[in-house]
Amino acid sequence: MKIKPFAGVRPPTELVSEVASRPYDVLNSTEAKDEAGEKSLLHIIKPEIDFDPIAGEHEQKTYDKAVENFKLWQQRGWLKQDAKEMYYIYAQTMDGRTQYGLVAAANVDDYMTGKIKKHELTRKDKEDDRMIHVRIQDANLEPVFFAYPDVAEMNKIVENIVNNNAPEYDFVAPDGFGHKFWVIDDDATNARITEIFKTIPAMYVADGHHRTAAAARVGAEKREQNPNHTGNEEYNYFLAVIFPESQLHVIDYNRVVRDLNGLNTDEFLTKLSESFDVTKMGSDIYKPNALHNFGMYLDGAWYSLTAKPGTYNDNDPIGILDVTILSNLVFDKILNLGDLRTSNRIDFVGGIRGLGELQKRVDSGEMAAAFALFPVTMRQIINIADTGNIMPPKTTWFEPKLRSGLVIHKLS
Repeated sequence: MKIKPFAGVRPPTELVSEVASRPYDVLNSTEAKDEAGEKSLLHIIKPEIDFDPIAGEHEQKTYDKAVENFKLWQQRGWLKQDAKEMYYIYAQTMDGRTQYGLVAAANVDDYMTGKIKKHELTRKDKEDDRMIHVRIQDANLEPVFFAYPDVAEMNKIVENIVNNNAPEYDFVAPDGFGHKFWVIDDDATNARITEIFKTIPAMYVADGHHRTAAAARVGAEKREQNPNHTGNEEYNYFLAVIFPESQLHVIDYNRVVRDLNGLNTDEFLTKLSESFDVTKMGSDIYKPNALHNFGMYLDGAWYSLTAKPGTYNDNDPIGILDVTILSNLVFDKILNLGDLRTSNRIDFVGGIRGLGELQKRVDSGEMAAAFALFPVTMRQIINIADTGNIMPPKTTWFEPKLRSGLVIHKLS
């Protein structure tokens, strides 16, 4: 893999907790407006919040405000560029578990040639939207989230830095997640990191498929526009935080459906029993305990659903996934939901919200039933990417999300 250090644009230590924000895609505009303090990066990545009433995300004045604010943050000293190219280490702590990522500039060619592997389809309209932001700012304002196979020497380098140096940033965000950030200022260490990654055969997009695709497309676009292109320009790279595979933890991504396709509760349970062993568990929340076991909340009660042997294919990297089993045996066969990407009869709920959120949405009458899934593993994700397969929509949920605004990568 080809990566490089870069001269990051980032907040002074005393301002980092005020500037850093949640990513653009986990907040709607109203939530962002409520959450954004004076110095928050949300004014740059969701600039529609600076208008009253809130402007449209895709209006020209919104894009103009994004550029204006990015310049203003730098003029005011809320964002400053480092004097030299460096790597950085970013640590996140959630529920007592910490993961350590390398902040680096990843290579556009590695994405275009498939060495940076993806496991989800992207939508062109979403890519186009992110491209506009990268293009107008001439910068990657928010990082993408990659995984790589563990390398003992790389883990040791990170361990030595973390254990022997105070972090540049160290704060707990309002959501309770801890964030620490180290600057690797030693040239020899930076050079060795670059060499280590040359031996790594692939990296994997964990979170941020649209941002990755958009960043790579802008790099390719700039290449075509430059008659003197050499391949060494900064636009050939984009901002990534790269974590060792062993440190990452995927949490569940659950589903709720609005109706039972004209069936009553008994009829639905009867049809489910053709493909599942169905056990009524009562009113207490039931959390799936193994692959191919599901929790279902319906009509005031929780059920355990275990897919019967022969209804799935554990030798197929897609067929083994519980999202595939649920889609094939319930959403297609019984509920006839159609394309899950476009159907308005289904919604997806990240596991970070807890299974109580599923029960709440059914009890409110908004939804008819909820399904809790056992989470996929990083190894499953890597197997799918390595075999060139694509996961069904809304399969993986990584938490904690990368905080935006800790460091920015300029393309020139």
